[in-house]
Amino acid sequence: MNKIKVGIASYGMSGKVFHGPSLKVLDEYEVVGVFERTKNISEELFPEAKICRTFEELIELEGIELIVVNTPDHLHYEMTLKALNAGKHVVVEKPFTRTEEEAVELIQLAKEKNLVLSVYQNRRYDGNYRTIKSILDQQLLGRMVECEIHYDRYRTFINEGSWKEEGDERVGVLFNLGSHLVDQVLQLFGKPKSITAKLAKIRDNSRVNDYMNLRLDYENMQLILKSSYLVRIPGPMYTMHGVKGSFIKYGIDPQEQQLIDGALPVGDNWGKEPEEYWGELVTEINGLDYHGKLETKSGDYTDYYRELALCLRGERENPVPAEQALETIKILNAAVESYLKRKTVDL
Repeated sequence: MNKIKVGIASYGMSGKVFHGPSLKVLDEYEVVGVFERTKNISEELFPEAKICRTFEELIELEGIELIVVNTPDHLHYEMTLKALNAGKHVVVEKPFTRTEEEAVELIQLAKEKNLVLSVYQNRRYDGNYRTIKSILDQQLLGRMVECEIHYDRYRTFINEGSWKEEGDERVGVLFNLGSHLVDQVLQLFGKPKSITAKLAKIRDNSRVNDYMNLRLDYENMQLILKSSYLVRIPGPMYTMHGVKGSFIKYGIDPQEQQLIDGALPVGDNWGKEPEEYWGELVTEINGLDYHGKLETKSGDYTDYYRELALCLRGERENPVPAEQALETIKILNAAVESYLKRKTVDL
């Protein structure tokens, strides 16, 4: 396979921690350009790549096939549009777009130009998500009746000057962390019947919503998604109850912290979780009661780019098609409507 030449459109946390390390360790890719307006941080990981001072310069680099649009959310539509019109395949950081109309337009343009448009929903490659999916695939809990998923943090400060601290309901926790949770729910359980959303500003002097509580109604199951920036003692991330049993899981996937600490995603132990964080499973298996720890499956964000490389060479499907991300955007915007109108919104 010829190396896929890549341009990264931003080198803040997203580029340095998530996209860059995966592209660095995979032989299928060659990062040939990085868009940094004033800094040269990317030189540490990609010394051979050209540092571009404008996005236009990046997409015009010779031979470049793939553009990673991992810029602030409000720039996703504009930059993806430019990259597609330049004939480039595109990976867009979550959330895909701010509106359904923008998403539909980009999907149609990619189809017209026969280009791959994929959305980086990396939390599908968490060990937690893989474990939950395995539980559901094996029907270890029987028919699900209730599920609650949390994605919490503890951040009392306001990061002045950050685009994440200014804006409307599409800037705060809902479109940030909420886009991960909604994507997971759609993959695991399908589309809900309705949504009721509560958003709030809970940090002192916060200008964006930093708390969310989404209640999703299914035919025979109730599902709650919660996220808060003021949780100092984390509770379980996943609480799942079915007619046969229950599963409780504490602890967030270890990959993000490892990447922040400068590790590269390589080795047999990558993404493995310590036993102390394995979830507790109580159920019935083949007529026998079971109560014990369930080993967390290993996560690996790099698998997204492995699968994408095969997609770009015509050997498999898109790992996260933009059409799936559109469904996430629809639910996020329904949550905004529910919150603003103080009502349950049918989907």
